[in-house]
Amino acid sequence: METTTIIEAPEAIQRLKRDLVTAAATLSTNEARYLVDAYYAIQENRKTAGNQVRALAESKEPHTVILWLFDQNEILEKQIKRALDSWTDSIPAAVWAKGIVGIGPVISAGLAAHIDITRCPTVGRIWRFAGLDPTQEWLPKTKRPWNAALKTLCWKIGESFVKQSCREGDFYGQLYQQRKQQETAANEAGKFADQARAKLQRFNIGKNTEAYKWYAQGKLPPAHVHARAKRWAVKLFLAHYHHVAWKLATGQEPPKPYVISHLNHVDFIKPPNFPEGTA
Repeated sequence: METTTIIEAPEAIQRLKRDLVTAAATLSTNEARYLVDAYYAIQENRKTAGNQVRALAESKEPHTVILWLFDQNEILEKQIKRALDSWTDSIPAAVWAKGIVGIGPVISAGLAAHIDITRCPTVGRIWRFAGLDPTQEWLPKTKRPWNAALKTLCWKIGESFVKQSCREGDFYGQLYQQRKQQETAANEAGKFADQARAKLQRFNIGKNTEAYKWYAQGKLPPAHVHARAKRWAVKLFLAHYHHVAWKLATGQEPPKPYVISHLNHVDFIKPPNFPEGTA
């Protein structure tokens, strides 16, 4: 009985694939959010099974059931990705996002499913919703002031930009590298001393840790600098996503970010792969 189940399961998944790809265009945003969450959960299960296969291979041949579990998770992962790719084909902003190196169908679907552009007249709304506003605090016994799933998705976007930073055609990964060099130079010059001091005052950082040694010198640890540069690249991408989505939805230019319109920051980086006049 068990052997029959193992043989027939892949065939059932293949049939499911054909049905899902055809029907994916009719997914609601709630259903798309569910599939994005399911994709990442299955991906983690596939990684866990893969680790188990590799660990067992060092001592003996992995059991066929363990190999089967790995294969099924990998198949399901690909099918959900295909379904989300089909769904995002009908969403103009998601189509733009899929054209960015490091942003695939799943991340594009996550953005489209979580961000209602009609409720986000400025990119600041998206930054706050994604937990990327440094002024936000999650106080005890209060509701989380950001969307946890979107914040995790943004972390994945940042990791993807870092990994793709040397790939041909990459845009945001190269900007991340440039930003990291700037942040590193500023850190070495002691320009983040106030932040380092505040970190020591607000958090109980062990004096024997490498991080404490950096903060005590009035500097940020390399990991902190890396995170700052990565977060900057993600926020820039979200600003571009907002620009594209707003323009495509309304035909109008979106309001300029606060740092440009109010703080006299004149450096505006245009969204890649999005020609002026597109509506």
